[in-house]
Amino acid sequence: MKIEKILHSRIKEVDFNNISFGNYYSDHMICSEFKNGKWKNSVIKPFSDIMLSPVTLVFHYGQSVFEGMKAYKDKKGEVFLFRPEENFKRINRSAIRLEMPQIPKNIFLNGIKKLIDIDRDWVPNNYGKSLYIRPFLIATRGILSAKPAEEYMFIVISTPVDSYYKKPLKIKIEEKYSRSAPGGIGFTKASGNYASSFYPTKIANKEGFDQVLWTDSNTHTKIEESGTMNVFFLIKDKLITPKESDSILSGITCDSIISLSKKENVTVEKKNIKVSEIIESLKKGELKEAFGCGTAVVINFFESISYKNTIFSFPNLPEVERLSIRLRKKLLDIQHNLSYDPFGWRVKIERGF
Repeated sequence: MKIEKILHSRIKEVDFNNISFGNYYSDHMICSEFKNGKWKNSVIKPFSDIMLSPVTLVFHYGQSVFEGMKAYKDKKGEVFLFRPEENFKRINRSAIRLEMPQIPKNIFLNGIKKLIDIDRDWVPNNYGKSLYIRPFLIATRGILSAKPAEEYMFIVISTPVDSYYKKPLKIKIEEKYSRSAPGGIGFTKASGNYASSFYPTKIANKEGFDQVLWTDSNTHTKIEESGTMNVFFLIKDKLITPKESDSILSGITCDSIISLSKKENVTVEKKNIKVSEIIESLKKGELKEAFGCGTAVVINFFESISYKNTIFSFPNLPEVERLSIRLRKKLLDIQHNLSYDPFGWRVKIERGF
């Protein structure tokens, strides 16, 4: 991969003690092109705008998928990725479903490692903060006709970030709109999945809620996801989460939480969760805690859940008593190299990679 380094870094423009999500972008980016059935012109170059034709096909037919990853720094200044192989697998699952070319491992994994090595100074050294990495694949050239493009572009950018949410969330169970449907693309990280969620979320925001709890598109009786997060419920002493389906994104953070919970001898179950079960558990006081998880948010617990104009609030427990807080710390400790990684999730970025 060709490397073109920036002449003057912009890192001095950033106040790392006061960073919000997506406000600053690091010095370099990856660009690679797919033409004539092959990947070519792969380069790490200074972050810059890209010029696209009005007939760039991503604008017309929505062939666009992406990933969300993070790089963390430990106390010695070493930098680590978290389970990047899983992101590599997932973006290619998304690409296959949207009839896009798969990205080779040497471009995705090796390219990202080299990119983060070059921009390692952009990785915050504060606990809980990280360098968020956004790989994405878009359709570029082809005939202006409703069929797959002939050419594509793969790009990776990154941004130093703090926590996505900084407060407990007020959640509304969605009864009308759907995030995805069986047989659709809900299991992929396709850009359109997120665009379709904006309007229902705006309605919820106007009603005083932070996010929606998505339900199945057929009956709106089963829980799927919350906003852009996978979701967990602690009912009595069992942690439950919706089982995988083609309408639910397979979350890497979600899978990590399941592994951490089992290691702590917490009973975990994946199953179809009915809205009625959640409401009944709330009424009986058996639902002790609920939280969302994902790469951006890590873990964020819910303050309340609303259903049919009734708000059910959770007890205001001390943080030390919250399973979500304990799991979040265990996850961050592994990511920041503050604890032993029994799962082999942490991948060190070697200097001069």
